[in-house]
Amino acid sequence: MHEFAISKSMLELVLEQAGKVEAKKVGKVNLVIGKMSGVVDECVQFYFDFMSKGTMAEGACLSFTMVPTMARCRSCDNRFELQEFDWTCPNCGGNAMEIVAGNELFVESMEVE
Repeated sequence: MHEFAISKSMLELVLEQAGKVEAKKVGKVNLVIGKMSGVVDECVQFYFDFMSKGTMAEGACLSFTMVPTMARCRSCDNRFELQEFDWTCPNCGGNAMEIVAGNELFVESMEVE
């Protein structure tokens, strides 16, 4: 249910930035969401549509770029996509790793009129 708070914050940010450039309407919002963030894009879309009614963002298209969970093996420096139940390096079999992508959650850009 954290998508409600995320959508609310995102809408506030979008409206603030659109206001700064004296936009009349927000046409598109491009979002980047990491797989590990746990955010469900359909829920964000639902809440955004609901909360944006009556604002310059009403009817705006949300575009989602989903980022896979990526890791770097600390033993051999190999970078790879983590699988759900297999957190071992496919190169050396090690399990000492650092998450390098997949936690993202931000507004990348937006298109306004």
